[in-house]
Amino acid sequence: MSNPRPRGVIAATATPLHPDDSPDLPRLLAHCRALLDNGCDAINLLGTTGEATAFSVEQRLAVMRAVAESHLPLDRFMVGTGVCALEETVRLTRAACELGFAGALVLPPFYYPDVPDDGLVAYVDELVRRVAHPQLAIYLYHIPQNTKLPWPAEVVVRLRERHGATVAGLKDSAGDLAHARSIVKAVSDFDVFPSSEASLGSAAADGFAGCISATTNLTAPYAQAAWAARGTSAGETAVRKAAELRALIAAHPLVAAVKAALAGHYRDASWARVCLPLQPLAAQRAANLCETLERRMAQP
Repeated sequence: MSNPRPRGVIAATATPLHPDDSPDLPRLLAHCRALLDNGCDAINLLGTTGEATAFSVEQRLAVMRAVAESHLPLDRFMVGTGVCALEETVRLTRAACELGFAGALVLPPFYYPDVPDDGLVAYVDELVRRVAHPQLAIYLYHIPQNTKLPWPAEVVVRLRERHGATVAGLKDSAGDLAHARSIVKAVSDFDVFPSSEASLGSAAADGFAGCISATTNLTAPYAQAAWAARGTSAGETAVRKAAELRALIAAHPLVAAVKAALAGHYRDASWARVCLPLQPLAAQRAANLCETLERRMAQP
């Protein structure tokens, strides 16, 4: 019997760094354990918040292997594998399958503009053909504000018709719940994850499989309370709390703010490092954010 697909509260985990900007694997593994122990149903490794596009293929593979060898439950991990070069996407996606990750989160081939739907379909066709692994589960990563290239609903429908459950879901980071809802309606038994904890309040009505969020690095307990009690007054209260905390973090450059908040949470300044060309929050701005978050978290 196959493992259930990851659903619920999923953290798009940040990646701690050494001073040379390489991934700090011991800190990452400890953080992943803490997330899973404190409210997260699953983890999205090496996504946008994880600064994956700043790492080489070899660095990404090293992160994947470290997680796979750590005895963390890989059925609770999906991992970002989409890059511009198809062969590198194939290599990372095949490794995700062979190591035992529950899914591969795949960006569209994002360098060239105005790629037609037929090109996107052919790209995934070729990815599936080359990976050729029975455990392949692709999650399409829709983040057009970064890629300038969407995963249109029409393409998702075609891919599902061609590849069935191999194309298992979509992360919608556009902040457009209408687009996410349209895919839920168009494709049955397909897991759609918005990127904000605020969507958890309507997840049951909208048919969402949960959320995959950067800010659940900090809001996981509240987000889990919202997910577990969705459709109830307690769930709505938890949604409001998680959304309030998310708004405080998202008022700053998101990756830098998440890492500044984690530096405060762990009392560990090394967490504040970000990969170039990103820049960390200025010291006073970071201190103010951490102080505000700590105060708001202490309030009912």
